[in-house]
Amino acid sequence: MAQDVTLPLWPNNIPNSQKSEEKEKSEKDGFNWVTKVQEPNIAVYLPAKQTATGQAVVIAPGGGYAGLAYDWEGTDFAKWLNSKGIAGIVLKYRLPGSKSVKVGHEAPLQDVQRAMRLVRSEANNWNIDQNKVGIMGFSAGGHVASTLGTHFDHEGAFEKDSVDALNARPDFMALIYPVITMDEKFTHQGSKNALLGENPSEDLVENFSNELQVKPNTPPTFLLHATDDESVPVENSLRFYEALKAKDIPVEMHIYPEGGHGFSFGLGKGYLSSWTDRLADWLQALNEENLENI
Repeated sequence: MAQDVTLPLWPNNIPNSQKSEEKEKSEKDGFNWVTKVQEPNIAVYLPAKQTATGQAVVIAPGGGYAGLAYDWEGTDFAKWLNSKGIAGIVLKYRLPGSKSVKVGHEAPLQDVQRAMRLVRSEANNWNIDQNKVGIMGFSAGGHVASTLGTHFDHEGAFEKDSVDALNARPDFMALIYPVITMDEKFTHQGSKNALLGENPSEDLVENFSNELQVKPNTPPTFLLHATDDESVPVENSLRFYEALKAKDIPVEMHIYPEGGHGFSFGLGKGYLSSWTDRLADWLQALNEENLENI
């Protein structure tokens, strides 16, 4: 499946940015590892018009907020989504440690909000239903995604254009071995340090502990984790599940006994490799539910 188009998120002025000598890097060592993102964008992969379901998924690759596993947890999944008739849109978001970013913890949320709005602005051109646009995130990208799902109405202090007037709330979330909490008991310390710094305030820790930020309008969620994940403890998904359940938000969770962290499609890991079937079923059920409610 060929990539259709790449669009800059901010064609005019990138908010919360400053000039620096930094240059984006892309290294291939098993997978495409992207660091020091300077110009955030979306890479758009569209299914054939005849098979399009109307759904679209913005994908936030993981990388501990230090880089992006761009194909391993990004473009490979966009192509897989296309095979299900779903548009896959890979988000290249700015990283909080970049010298080109003024306030580190604000940049990923600004970029993912903009990505959702930009996709909705192109819905007619891409055979997408504006009410069927979701977010998918892996590891630290799962934190980006769950931050969007709980902070989508956060108002950024920058000059807005017509795209920024559109709704940034995702219609659904798929969180794959996600970082959710900043609570030191269960957080991924590398992601926390990269996003919030070494000594963040209690307010900042609470604000980005997304299990504490669930609201009645947080979208339906799919959660996937392995019990033996030693990088991002399974409690991240468990806590988020409990928070969603407490607010009566539809949530489906799959916990596998083994798989570790960062397993992507889980190929070569026994029956874990069929986890994408669970996600495909869930996405199809969501789509059918939407069609019934029209």
